Amino acid sequence: MRINIVTIFPDFFTGPLGLGIPGRAAEAGLVEYRPVDLRKYTHDRHRTVDDVPYGGGAGMVMKPDPFFEAVDDLAPQGPVVLVSARGRPFSHADAVRLSVEAELTLLCGHYKDVDQRVADHLATEELSLGDFVVSGGEVAALAITDAVVRLLPGAMSDHEAASSDSFYDERRLSAPSYTRPPVYRGYEVPEVLRSGDHARIAAWREQQAERLTRMRRPDLLEPRPGEDEEA
Repeated sequence: MRINIVTIFPDFFTGPLGLGIPGRAAEAGLVEYRPVDLRKYTHDRHRTVDDVPYGGGAGMVMKPDPFFEAVDDLAPQGPVVLVSARGRPFSHADAVRLSVEAELTLLCGHYKDVDQRVADHLATEELSLGDFVVSGGEVAALAITDAVVRLLPGAMSDHEAASSDSFYDERRLSAPSYTRPPVYRGYEVPEVLRSGDHARIAAWREQQAERLTRMRRPDLLEPRPGEDEEA
């Protein structure tokens, strides 16, 4: 898989994508990261990527032409995703869907906004990390990249560990985890986890996952459109 990341800060990705699962996946040849400097596609001596917004208002807006020229040069063969606070919330289902693509291109905004023509006529979709704003699209692009890459076959040595993560089946959070020592500062690991009874342990984990999901994310348990509410 190739992941192109169009950004004004290509060095932002050098360290994080060389560590942990993303780094091991690249070393194994499972993925190629290609950060692309957006300023290479400007044509003035100041390498300007932003301008004042039409209609007035505070802040600066990223110009459309550097993005279009960068994507023209890449000629990507897969989704082109603009990471944006106006985008649809990114989910595990999106990570799964994008992980089977041969190529993924992420467009990172900055400043106040990105010219809407990038969203309407260049990107194939807009995705957001959630109902908050960060200083640039690089943070979101890095999170999306990590979520996608860890799902590539061979990226993780223990797929079972991933299959028990929160959101893996999209319908609930994961159960709590504990490790040694069995008692720390008077706080004990639940007895059932030390019992060796795998049936009881599995039942406890199911119960805890259900309890936490109902308490913290009841929206995950709501019927999806088209589902039978009696199911």
